[in-house]
Amino acid sequence: MSSSGHRKAFPVLYVGDVRRSVEFYALLGYQPTYQFPLEGEPHYVGLERGESSLGVSDSNWPEAQLGITVGTAPRFELFVYVDDVEAAVETFRAAGYTILQEPATMPWGERQAYISDPDHNPVALATPV
Repeated sequence: MSSSGHRKAFPVLYVGDVRRSVEFYALLGYQPTYQFPLEGEPHYVGLERGESSLGVSDSNWPEAQLGITVGTAPRFELFVYVDDVEAAVETFRAAGYTILQEPATMPWGERQAYISDPDHNPVALATPV
């Protein structure tokens, strides 16, 4: 890892089903770059999308390691820039995901929509106008 890599920070999402969440985030262009364990059902997957990184961890992990029980959603909001909000929303709609808010132009000058990830967390999709 480069020295700049040691300065990187990224969120780790606690999810009910790691594979299901990896499939969801793949629709946004996130590619798996690491999984643990290396064989079989993953407990953790590292994802990359350009300069953006996410960790996806089975929600049993914080309980086993830290004694923390993962609560109910929403637990976070992810804000993702996409090339075309309408096209992205239709991709998720066709894949059976819930659209929380249809695309609209926001006062700050972006087209924005909200979809729900598999654990019911809101994911904002935005395109500058």
